[in-house]
Amino acid sequence: MIGHLNEIVERDWQPVSRWALGAWLVFYGLFLIYAFTQDHGFLFIDSANLVVHEGGHLLFGWFGHTLGLWGGTILQWLVPLLLAAYFFVHRQTTAFAFCMFFFFENWIYTATYIADARSMSLPLVTVGDPEFAEHDWHAIFTSLGVLQYYTRIAATIRLLGWCGMFATVLWLVRQSLLSKARQP
Repeated sequence: MIGHLNEIVERDWQPVSRWALGAWLVFYGLFLIYAFTQDHGFLFIDSANLVVHEGGHLLFGWFGHTLGLWGGTILQWLVPLLLAAYFFVHRQTTAFAFCMFFFFENWIYTATYIADARSMSLPLVTVGDPEFAEHDWHAIFTSLGVLQYYTRIAATIRLLGWCGMFATVLWLVRQSLLSKARQP
């Protein structure tokens, strides 16, 4: 198993042309500007994240109420992470970066939901009876006894999300430059 992992890590990443790198940098730059300028914390991509989130409640709900409650965020973060793992194994540079970027964007979306844990003013979406809808993070933080720290937790998750998105873009640039240096 470790030998196989070492074999994967030692393989070269697919090279990225200058044109492709430029196009991806424009895309990420525009997205980061768009994300930074949104006061409400809900981005157009978050509609897709919401579908995955709600699916996570259904999927993990088979394993009990607690895991079902956490399951929305688990699946929301797991889908882009597993896609990134696939592209990591196949050493597909831009696809890996894209999945990691949106893995971290999900943290921004989650932080918005966490920041609403006390006021619970965001509209709740559910796949079941709306009578039984509950605010995930209010319920989670209440059960853990940390509801009073919800703003600190949200700020930390948001900061890590932003750092992760920027780090992913920097990794893409670095990887592109390294692949150029290796070419004869």
